[in-house]
Amino acid sequence: QVQLVESGGGLVQTGTSLRLSCKASGRTFGRYAMGWFRQAPGKEREFVAAINWSGGSTYYADSVKGRFTISRDNAKNTEYLQMNGLKPDDTAVYYCAARDGIAYYTLQEHYNYWGQGTQVTVSS
Repeated sequence: QVQLVESGGGLVQTGTSLRLSCKASGRTFGRYAMGWFRQAPGKEREFVAAINWSGGSTYYADSVKGRFTISRDNAKNTEYLQMNGLKPDDTAVYYCAARDGIAYYTLQEHYNYWGQGTQVTVSS
């Protein structure tokens, strides 16, 4: 069982940056592939980024490619999402997710554990 707790969300202006963190419980964090998803008001939850167990492989949605960077520190049981060049369209609740497996997936049904979400609001 893995428990995930996100932090780092907030209200920021267009063009600025935020770094989200996702702290995982348990001693087997390195066995899990991790992902970030987001849900904007009135929209379905969508994939943002994913990272494999070691951090050596990552994948991004086209909408964030070149602006967001996913990373992880297995020694700290923590996943990160560095968000640069934020836009109003990035406004959403951001969720981290863990998958019991070393390879990442982009579909949320492949993830076993979810955090409670952290709100990111980007003002124009």
